[in-house]
Amino acid sequence: MSRTDSLARRGARLVRLLWLFVVVLVLIGIAMVMRRMLSLFGVISTTSTLSGSASLDAAFTRHAPLTMLHILPGLLFVVCGPLQFVKTLRTRKPRMHRRIGYIVLASGLVTGVTALVMTTQMAIGGATEKAATAFFGVVFLVALARAFACIRRRRVALHREWMIRAFSLGLAVATIRPIVGVFFATQGFTGLTPREFFGIAFWLGFTIHLIAAEAWINHTRVPQLRVQPDLPTASARERTLAMADSQVDGDHTVLMQLGNGPNIQRH
Repeated sequence: MSRTDSLARRGARLVRLLWLFVVVLVLIGIAMVMRRMLSLFGVISTTSTLSGSASLDAAFTRHAPLTMLHILPGLLFVVCGPLQFVKTLRTRKPRMHRRIGYIVLASGLVTGVTALVMTTQMAIGGATEKAATAFFGVVFLVALARAFACIRRRRVALHREWMIRAFSLGLAVATIRPIVGVFFATQGFTGLTPREFFGIAFWLGFTIHLIAAEAWINHTRVPQLRVQPDLPTASARERTLAMADSQVDGDHTVLMQLGNGPNIQRH
């Protein structure tokens, strides 16, 4: 087996592993939304000792309309988001890819804004949780805005990178919940209260996801977008970005004929 074949196999395994993690986190996110809705509608008890988080349930119940406005778009975001990274959908059904992209952007915008509002109303972890939600909430919204701006300017490669950042941060809540669960399970040993560990869990979850996003972007970034300090002029940089966009979009010519080339990117 040649070195190229070995690297290709290793890359394919890495992609499959990444998709496995994404699917697991999406399922966790769906389960979280379903449980919250059942709790808000009184189908399950909000004082269940199984959850170990009665205070959190009570906070969501007190702000039920805001909670619904947050979790329903959030559900759309985590379910539709992965579809944007499916190559077959992008290349064979570019119009559908674009429409799903609008859904992802709109639902992400509502989710991000309501998250910022919620942190002022119901942060169990106090100032630490508020700081984490505010910081990463703003980063999430900036990533969405940058992704939209880049695709409008036909910067496909940069659009791809900002969407990876946005989706990774949006999915972080599915990692935060297991981290919170670990803190609850070890509460007798650590002595930490929810007010003390909720903020820590938020910082850990969001930071892990942002680092993972940047690592994947760097690993898959086309060579033209890597740091090139020797580019002397703005026009040279523009040519470099155009070359990167063309490389990211392997089906550029066909898709341009369909009228949707600028909306397709290799993830």
